[in-house]
Amino acid sequence: MKMVTKMYRNDKLSNPENHEDDLPESIPEQALASPDPFNPESLRLDPSYADTVGVKKLLLRVPVRKPKRDEFVRVHPDSKFRLEPAALIELKEEGETYILSPAIAHALPDEFSPAVLYTAINRQGVLSLWPVKLPGADGRENDWHRSARDAADRAMSDWVRVRPNMSLGAYELFVAKDDLPEPEWPEISFSEILQTAFRDRYVDTLEHPLIKRLHGEA
Repeated sequence: MKMVTKMYRNDKLSNPENHEDDLPESIPEQALASPDPFNPESLRLDPSYADTVGVKKLLLRVPVRKPKRDEFVRVHPDSKFRLEPAALIELKEEGETYILSPAIAHALPDEFSPAVLYTAINRQGVLSLWPVKLPGADGRENDWHRSARDAADRAMSDWVRVRPNMSLGAYELFVAKDDLPEPEWPEISFSEILQTAFRDRYVDTLEHPLIKRLHGEA
């Protein structure tokens, strides 16, 4: 064993150019230890991982409601993302809105309100359907409905905030002062938006629980 060591050292002295290739005679013990694979810092993903992973955000819920008074919204300018007219029944206490098939709407003309369904989106990217009522059979329209439709039309080109003014008897419209970026509309069809919004609230039969409830049936 000593002879081997001596030969190695003699070679080292006779070939100084090989010094850089020599291994150290001793390695610190901590350098030989394997890193802990379960160290949280070793397992934590960089937040930018989502930018490189091929994922698609699923649309699981689309609320049917007016814009909140404290949020700025935009309305999809494409007419393909509007439904006009739609037959809606709104249960205000439950916060639920149902849509009727044309056949059921024809059979129950006094039970629903005709409305336009606009596809809207807020600054946080939350998609919704904004119902704006249309004039009834008599053609009359109040200021609430008229001002809501004006706001929806303006929201097709600008970020707007809608706030009810009880003294005025109509909605007030506020347009964002800053040059806000255009909305990023999800790649989804209007049909899929409707299906998601009214998944459990589509009335296509007179036996539907909502119709029985309105008629006082058990």
